[in-house]
Amino acid sequence: MSFEIRKQFLRRQAASLPKCHANFRAASAIQFVILPRVKRPFLIDTDTASDDAVALIMALRSPQIQVVAITTVAGNVDVHQATRNALYTAELCDSNVPVFAGAEQPLRRAHANASWFHGRDGLGDHGYPPPRRAPEKQSAVDAIIDTVESNHGLEMVTLAPLTNIALALQKKPAIARKVSRCVVMGGAPCCEGNVTPAAEYNIWCDPEAARIVMRSGLPIELVGWHLCRGEAVLNPSDIQQVLSFATALARFAIECNSHAQAAFFKQSGEHGISLPDPVAMAVALDPSIVTSQSQHFVDVETDSELTRGMTVVDRLNVGHDQRNRDVWAAPLAAGHKAKVFWTIDNARWKQALYAALR
Repeated sequence: MSFEIRKQFLRRQAASLPKCHANFRAASAIQFVILPRVKRPFLIDTDTASDDAVALIMALRSPQIQVVAITTVAGNVDVHQATRNALYTAELCDSNVPVFAGAEQPLRRAHANASWFHGRDGLGDHGYPPPRRAPEKQSAVDAIIDTVESNHGLEMVTLAPLTNIALALQKKPAIARKVSRCVVMGGAPCCEGNVTPAAEYNIWCDPEAARIVMRSGLPIELVGWHLCRGEAVLNPSDIQQVLSFATALARFAIECNSHAQAAFFKQSGEHGISLPDPVAMAVALDPSIVTSQSQHFVDVETDSELTRGMTVVDRLNVGHDQRNRDVWAAPLAAGHKAKVFWTIDNARWKQALYAALR
């Protein structure tokens, strides 16, 4: 019986009760007009490589949210490969979510991929078959604008260089006020980067776009690279636990990250799989995983090659001081602080991952 038919049936039953049961009848009528809980709408922007794919699985399998659109951008791999990988991952989840291809290069720079970390195809070079469907014909930039405007309270999750988001904001700045959350996987606030000593890859790849987004008025929640290190890394025991689930998604999650696992060990000396995008998705799905945070002005370095893409956080709130006002004039004038997350509950983030892969 459909919800609407059941509601009408119960109303008729309540109406047939004696008048002495009027209060019950009224209560029944009120009780059964309550609508089912609506899933939270997500838009995910991605340069789909190995950790992005796992983050997409977490979102597509979550019962609390509905992924209304996936947009792709040049980053870890070129935009065509990123689109192919997003479609393939959606198919693994039996999802027909629309996928829109976006920017082929950063706003002002040549595209520099991360094949050194993720492999040539972004998924560890295991020869996965092509997806069965094609991306949508609409551009990612227009899809972002339309999706924001047609989904009240939309939550945006960015797992990639911010080129698409910046282009959408330049085309229609007002969309910034219509997004309820913008969870950004990016930056290395107050710590070393993963692509240079100063910068995390997503911000470094297109720092001009990142600066536009940080100053746009979007409700930024910054999930930096530091949150996927240390105890957050899937250690060998965690990897075996995932494989013990014996599901296709669990096997894919570990296999597609094989190249990244080797690259992470070479980079950091740590054994395991570092998963920045799934950590960001876990935070997007459940903000209570965050255990410490604060709000600050954040700016992005765009001029210096030494510190290109550095996310500079005014952690001590000294941007307004006389000695800093000239340098910080633009972000201060914009008036938009970002939430910066410093620590998370690592056990709970891993449980969120395991739930999606079982």
